[in-house]
Amino acid sequence: MGFGSGVSCAVSLNTSLTPDQRARYQDVAQINHLLETSKTIALVGLSSDRQKASYFVAGYLQDEGYRIVPVNPKADIILGEKAYPDVASIPFAVDIIDIFRPPQDVDEIVNQAIARRQKGIDSAAIWMQLRIINLLAAERAQAAGLTVIIDKCVKMEHGRYHGGLHFAGMNTEIISARKRKR
Repeated sequence: MGFGSGVSCAVSLNTSLTPDQRARYQDVAQINHLLETSKTIALVGLSSDRQKASYFVAGYLQDEGYRIVPVNPKADIILGEKAYPDVASIPFAVDIIDIFRPPQDVDEIVNQAIARRQKGIDSAAIWMQLRIINLLAAERAQAAGLTVIIDKCVKMEHGRYHGGLHFAGMNTEIISARKRKR
């Protein structure tokens, strides 16, 4: 398993993935590459309810400079952005398709992502949030050339590697001897 600079070990958060699956779908280098190069994130299942995890994650990512694209068939606008009923309806390229839907819904989302890639609309990655695991859909997505992350939270991973999560007392398992800038 490849680890990024300064990482002492991986945090598995009690995932049900096997070590081989973690190596394939939770690679730190892939996660960092996605977070560093992506600009637009479609959140499938983004709720307009401020108390929902998807809303909190989207707000954080928006504050960090990512363009958020809500995907919710019951909403018009979320977090000031136009909502789309499904991934196929988004008329522009996205970098990451972040999924906040049950595992059985992932198949259709992946189908739409693969179709977008085949049409040259984008080369989006599929990111299944914590506890969302659909290995068959993940294999299809990878076979189509998509990067796939499973059972990880985009917000937590961004905070761990690019934010100030450690300053809030969270153990990011990143060891650094750098002094904090004042």
